[in-house]
Parts: sequence; structure tokens; C-alpha cells
Amino acid sequence: MTSRPIPRGATSRTGVARSRSAAREPRPGYECDACGHQPPKWVGRCPECGEWGSVIESVVSGPVVSGRVVSTRIPAEPARPIATVSAAPAKARPTGVTELDRVLGGGLVPGAVVLLAGEPGVGKSTLLLDVAQQWAVGAGSPSLVVSGEESTSQVRLRAERIGALHERLYLAAESDLGAVLGHLDAVRPGLLVLDSVQTIAMPGSDGIPGGVTQVRAVTAAVVAAAKERNVATVLVGHVTKDGQVAGPRVLEHLVDVVLHFEGDKHSSLRMVRGMKNRFGAADEVGCFEMHEGGISSLPDPSGLFLTRYSEPVPGTCATVAMEGRRALVTEVQALIGATVAGSPRRTVSGLDGARLAMVLAVLQRRTERLTLHDREVFAATVGGIRVVEPAADLSVALAVASGGLNLAVSPQLVAIGEVGLTGEVRRVGAVARRLAEAARLGFRHALVPPGSSGGGADPLPANMRVTEVGDVRAALQAAARASAD
Repeated sequence: MTSRPIPRGATSRTGVARSRSAAREPRPGYECDACGHQPPKWVGRCPECGEWGSVIESVVSGPVVSGRVVSTRIPAEPARPIATVSAAPAKARPTGVTELDRVLGGGLVPGAVVLLAGEPGVGKSTLLLDVAQQWAVGAGSPSLVVSGEESTSQVRLRAERIGALHERLYLAAESDLGAVLGHLDAVRPGLLVLDSVQTIAMPGSDGIPGGVTQVRAVTAAVVAAAKERNVATVLVGHVTKDGQVAGPRVLEHLVDVVLHFEGDKHSSLRMVRGMKNRFGAADEVGCFEMHEGGISSLPDPSGLFLTRYSEPVPGTCATVAMEGRRALVTEVQALIGATVAGSPRRTVSGLDGARLAMVLAVLQRRTERLTLHDREVFAATVGGIRVVEPAADLSVALAVASGGLNLAVSPQLVAIGEVGLTGEVRRVGAVARRLAEAARLGFRHALVPPGSSGGGADPLPANMRVTEVGDVRAALQAAARASAD
């Protein structure tokens, strides 16, 4: 008996069964362990983040179905007019740490999830342990710290050192997400600190703990639990060698607030910088000081970045840098070394090396008395702060000129402005706010770009003499007159 041929476009029952079984079979896939990108095939270098050797093979299970129709269902809560929705549940509650509340926009919102990222050893665990203790004291609800990297005894030793012991502060050492959720149900805290999200494993999820798949699944589960239980949650995250949040970029979209904890290990200054905030401004900066007794807020950190001299010293000039919305008066120092053959060194600390090279070229070209092409130049900021904005160009130029000519700039003068390649001084933002901070610290003379003294919403300080300078040469002359007064 001969079988009939199958017409074109038709499929036999056996073929349909095979295609369905093939759709259900696991299929190989590839995923970048650094950023979560999924290329169609294995590559040695991730095309998304550029990391070498980070693409690993993963298994994607389940049928691949396209064009499925989603049926409607009755929502759990009907939509309401926006005027009838209460904003009280989203009101922030202060943590007791003033500088952190400043960055968060007033405090922690119940049910919100905060991702705090920073380099190892910068002080993330110490800061959050202090926050948990302050929450237990003032919020009236318990706080829970879950450590996946340290034992409870190690955390207890740190708590004793910084004085963070309280009866409503609970500790747990877990690396399993199910156990973490069990602690949430048992303690019922108002604040959960998970240190860190890379050390928690989710049973049933693919990948290894700390991998892209696991971190993504753990974060999604913690966010869902925080929203369901109305618990303010802080997740500690690691950073890559480039200073970015480790793990897939989707983490920053899942959470409500992303904070970066920055600081030099050789300096006591620490900064918490807001990168994303659904409940406040995303450009705020909080300043802290690290010491043997823990970490404390610095509501007025400008004094850390200035040096008080008994008499004027050549090679120094003050400027006002903007860290978020905060104005910080900063001292710039420059040292002009001896003449050398070949290529002289250009060394910076806390400044942008490319902008220093540009300022040196402008000074060499636009001034007559300075010869810098064959001399070593060293420039730095005071106190460990990093100033890379163009508004510091004018102060760098005056500090270099002061050191090269051995003429001291007046200690009561600040210089603000961007220097162009033709030597002109360009306008910068928030001049009134910068000058108000300088006047508060006792500065009485300021050099600013043209057009900065009028047209702004904020008035300039009345007790400060403001001089507008159009180019570098005019700035040098104005600084010499201010020093002679």
C-alpha cells in the first residue's frame, strides 16, 4: 500500500508532535556574566559591555511562543481618580543619619528598595549598621541586618565598636533567599539591610550565586517581598573595576533608589552620591567622615578642603566646586618643578589630567612671562576631594601662574570659571550659590566669568567684591591687584 504524498504547506501529525516536543526541549543560549546581554551565539568579547571572556552558556527552557493572545481578568484593585489616592503610605521616614536622609530626599519610604554600591572596604557595612541602629531607636519598629559575607559574631564586634547595639536591632547570617524571607516573617522589621545581594542564592534558579541570573532573580524576589510586606529595604551591591554597579543593568531599573558610596581608603572623607531616586532629587551628595568610632555625618565639610596659612603662599588658589546641589570651597595647589630635558612630568591628584594639560597650554600661549613647556608641573586638591568640572579651570590657572611666578594669590580670593583654548573665561552654572558658600567661609573677593553678576534668580553676596574677567590675562591682573590690596 502506497502512502499519499503530503501537500505543500501541510504538516503530518508526526511532524507536529516533533515540532511541539522540540519547542519544549531546553535550547542552548549565551549570556554575558558581566552585563546580562544575550548574544545569539558565543563570542569571546561581549558586544554590549566589551568584557572579555564573560559570555557563558546558559539553558533556556520552555516553549517559544509568539503571538499569544492575553486574556483579560478582573484587577485586584480598580483604578481610582488621582485626587482620591492617599500619598501618606509613600511618605519618607527619617533614618536618623542626616546626610543619608539628604541624599534619599528625607528618608526611607516604606516598601522602597535602595541599592547602595561601593568598593570593598569603603565603609558600606559600617554606615548601614549605624542606619539600622538609628532606625531601631527612632522609628518604633525593628530593623533586620542579614549578612551573607560575615557571621553574626563579626557583625556584633563592629556594632560594639561603633556603639550600634539595640534590643530592636536583629542580626542574621544567611545566604539562602528562602531563609531571608523566613526571617522577615519572624521579625517583621520596618527596615531590612541585605549585605550583600551578590552573596544570596535563590533555590531553583539557574546560575551560580553572584552570577547574572542569580542576582537578577534574587533582586526581583526581594523587591516583590519588600512591596508586599511594606518593608524599607537596602541592598548592598559590589562594583566593577570601572566603578559601575556589578551585575546586569536591570538591577538599577528594578530598585527605587541607586546610591554610590565613594571614598579614598587613604582619606577619611566618604561621599554618598545619588544616581537614581524615585522619591527625590537624583543629584544630591552626602558627606561623611570615617574614624575609629565608626562613621559620622559632615553637614559642613568645606573646612576639610582648605588649608589655613599664617601668610600667603605661592601656588595656591581657592575655588568652589559643585557636588550635586552642594557647594564646596576647595583649595587647588600647584608646584612648578625644575627645567628638564625631554618630556616633563604632569602629575595630578584629585584633578583631571587632560584639563590641566589644556590649561598649561593656554597659559604658555596667552601669557608672556610664563614658560611651562619644559618644566615639571604638579597639581592637587586638598582633603581627598576630586574636582573634575570645568569650573575649576580658572583656579588651576591662577595656582599654576602663582607657583611659576612665585607670587602669592590673596587667601581671601576665589576663582570660578571655565578656560577656553583661546584663553577666554566661560560662564558656569550656580555662580550665586558658589559665591554664597565662599562668603560664608570668609572669602571677600571673587573672580567670575563675564555676565555672572546679573540676570540670575539668586542675588550675589553683598559683602563680597565680584570681578568679572574675560580672559586668563585679565584674571592674572585682577588677582595681582587683589593681592596688593
